Amino acid sequence: MAASTAFYDAVLAPVGGRRILDVGEAIGYGVDFPSFWLGPARTDGPARESHIAFTAASRAAVVAFHEAALAIGAESLHAPREWPEYHASYFGAFVRDPDGNNVEAVCHLPAA
Repeated sequence: MAASTAFYDAVLAPVGGRRILDVGEAIGYGVDFPSFWLGPARTDGPARESHIAFTAASRAAVVAFHEAALAIGAESLHAPREWPEYHASYFGAFVRDPDGNNVEAVCHLPAA
């Protein structure tokens, strides 16, 4: 949990997210209220990779998300760029969190 909370504290700040609620072993992140939760795994066996995406208000925020992740030692899966196969304005970056999940920041606005 310590590694995951440090990761999400760092990478969500550039996209406007922050730690809002800490209830025992569960930690809620969001903008105005918790919309993303972290907690310890409760199942046996290996965890499966998830793809988690956060919407960013600007392309600059996507770049800042990626830079924040790299600054704390996260693996870059895909540097910030346009993904026209998704849609013409899709601009995203993908990193690996401490639990092996694919975490993305995406802006859906066209380039300025």
